[in-house]
Amino acid sequence: MSTFLVIGEALVDAVVHLDGTAAEHPGGSPANVALGLARLGKRAELLTHLAEDDRGRSVRTHLETSGVVVLPQSFGATRTPTALARLDDDGVATYEFDLSWDLAPVTVGDAVRVVHTGSIGAVAATDPADALLTLLREARATATITYDPNLRPTIMGDPAAVRRDVEALVRVADVVKVSDEDLAWLFPEADPVAVARAWAGGPGSACPEALVIVTRGGDGSTAVLSDGSTVDVPAPRVTVADTVGAGDSYMGGLLAALDDHGLTGAARRDALHRAGAGTLRTVMEHAARIAAVTVSRPGANPPTAAEITTQGSTT
Repeated sequence: MSTFLVIGEALVDAVVHLDGTAAEHPGGSPANVALGLARLGKRAELLTHLAEDDRGRSVRTHLETSGVVVLPQSFGATRTPTALARLDDDGVATYEFDLSWDLAPVTVGDAVRVVHTGSIGAVAATDPADALLTLLREARATATITYDPNLRPTIMGDPAAVRRDVEALVRVADVVKVSDEDLAWLFPEADPVAVARAWAGGPGSACPEALVIVTRGGDGSTAVLSDGSTVDVPAPRVTVADTVGAGDSYMGGLLAALDDHGLTGAARRDALHRAGAGTLRTVMEHAARIAAVTVSRPGANPPTAAEITTQGSTT
């Protein structure tokens, strides 16, 4: 079985609804991706930064119950990170974070076919500097590298500084999933697809080849290939409970589908970058179905493979 190594934050989301009621849910963008992969039947390992406190134990239990392997070196924090998520009338969340990050050592074995990273942990300072980039560059020898910026402007500071860090990660990635909101913050005056086209690389570009997918919530998603061509996929229509974990569920569904199509692992890098529009459309439609289920229910609660199979058989 392919192994997915996910690197980044896990935390507790304290979700505050419009009526003032609040509830805590385990979350964190990379942790949600690992959760989604495990629920889809993939072996997912998570390298994160948690404390051995009540919240940390609840996060670990939540993840391990669905089959995520939380690597033991993940428990070195003094307190488990939290995110205060406030929902608006449309169920869209904005976040305030209390989070620390430390990249624990990890060995990327030959069984790891995909290394995924994203969000806060991906651009946080490390000791030594650029430790994550070094790890990802070395892992390219055996694994597909994937990245979701999933930016948090409230704690990330200057967009120009973040842009440098994000583009360094883009240059090492084979697959980038980025939201239109992320791109609007990083490049306020730019067309999102034009940015994605630059990131996708190809002849004459400063970036190596990458598959770049821009997500636009209920307006669907667009894949940009290194030859400049695009593939558009609409989002399924659903009643939205909230958007917590929607992009992470899309990312997990995307990675699982790429793996199911034999497009993960360094040996399949050329096949990934030569995948046709039909294959990519199928992969993206699968990811969109996963995200649609997640937004139809509260919290970052991605579906299992059985739920997706049942859903597909009744449509």
